[in-house]
Amino acid sequence: MPYKETEIEKQYFTIGEVATMFDVATSHIRFWEKEFDILEPKKSKKGNRLFTQKDIENLKLIFFLVKEKGYTLQGAKETLKNKKVQVMEKYEIVKSLEKVKGFLVDMKTKLG
Repeated sequence: MPYKETEIEKQYFTIGEVATMFDVATSHIRFWEKEFDILEPKKSKKGNRLFTQKDIENLKLIFFLVKEKGYTLQGAKETLKNKKVQVMEKYEIVKSLEKVKGFLVDMKTKLG
């Protein structure tokens, strides 16, 4: 039986890694953590924040609403509280369309 390599997903991300993902300062992530109840990073024995994949997904939604859609913090909180499923669907659609656009732009560049 051949050896099958399994892909290992990272379970926890440091606040520095998360800040780099979103191209914001770590203080920005800490601020959002205080403002939004859906963010619940675990803390290590030293007190360092450890973000799970679920936290990353929630941060993506917050970033989408606040930075890309221009919501106020209060508006984003209310939207996530009342319409989280709809926001998730809209976010997924926007990201899919951005991938298609990137693909088409790349094809146009290669063709001429």
